[in-house]
Amino acid sequence: MVCPYSISVPGGVQEQVLGLARALRARGHPTRVLAPSDGPPPDGWVTPLGNSIPTAANGSVAPIAPDPSAQLRLIRAVRDEGFDVLHLHEPLVPGACMTACLLKPTPLVGTFHAAGTSASYEYLSPALRWLASRLDLRVVVSAEAEALAVEHLGGTYEHLYNGIEIERFSDARPWPAEGPTIFFLGRHEPRKGLDVLLAALPSLPADVTVWIGSDGPDTEALKVRYAGDPRLVWLGRLSDEEKRRRLRAADVFCAPSLRGESFGVVLLEAMAARTAIVASDLSGYRLVARPDQDGILVTPGDVRALGAALARVLADAALRERLVASGTERAQHFSMESLADAYLGLYERVTVAKPQARGWRRLRSRGHL
Repeated sequence: MVCPYSISVPGGVQEQVLGLARALRARGHPTRVLAPSDGPPPDGWVTPLGNSIPTAANGSVAPIAPDPSAQLRLIRAVRDEGFDVLHLHEPLVPGACMTACLLKPTPLVGTFHAAGTSASYEYLSPALRWLASRLDLRVVVSAEAEALAVEHLGGTYEHLYNGIEIERFSDARPWPAEGPTIFFLGRHEPRKGLDVLLAALPSLPADVTVWIGSDGPDTEALKVRYAGDPRLVWLGRLSDEEKRRRLRAADVFCAPSLRGESFGVVLLEAMAARTAIVASDLSGYRLVARPDQDGILVTPGDVRALGAALARVLADAALRERLVASGTERAQHFSMESLADAYLGLYERVTVAKPQARGWRRLRSRGHL
């Protein structure tokens, strides 16, 4: 499993990579994650490829490692381990995934997560189309991700949802909380809509607590602007354990993103943690949360609608219970175990159909590499 983003930095792709690797290993399939890491790797089966370089991408900042030393570490790991399959997440991101596409040492499965727009796809599409052609099988996590990939890369794609490790959230010990609590978790940048949530504060009860997880380029400015509101608790970056515990404890999880969400994994995590959801009505979120059934979805950027929805869910215990019950059932359909089984079928297809792709390993065994 190859991840282009630093595995020590919280992120949706990183969580999918680690969760899928754990599920595959639990089924008895030796699985190793190759990724940049800006600190100690999270487990012994993670091979760190070096530190990342924060890089602007898709309205956010991606912690990637395009430097030569990281590529040499990838090449060495692939040479030494003799993998049957390389599964590349965001395969055309500069760094280890792109290097693996270029070299193609063994059958390649690529999963495309991104949705919305991509400057690199727009301006580098001829070269990226060639790299994408190196993949033996392409997977997308949503129709939005497929639309972006097809527009710039062409080709055909398998659809596999993102998954969650349900028990890790449902069994988490709730974080201590007093009174009604709203939890926001996401990078503090315009795309994630934190400023919309904070602008809705006048609509919220005086006794509510708003937990604000993570950080970003807008953190300090927002702290200054809302410094006088005692309801806000700025948490900074959270460990995976603390995230799960706070999800279990919150009354409402709020995801006010404005755009660029291809699949609402964080909504699934909240559902598994038995927390009610108020989120923006984005197509990526609708894949997960059915409107007025698993969550309350409002027009992106509509401060008044967001505030009214949050106030309503906090005040109506019966509504919260209904949303939680439906969301808990919904989350079961997106288990990481089921996703691992689906990917195992794809791995089998590419190893049977593309035995010639193992030529790199044969050269190595003969001493040519």
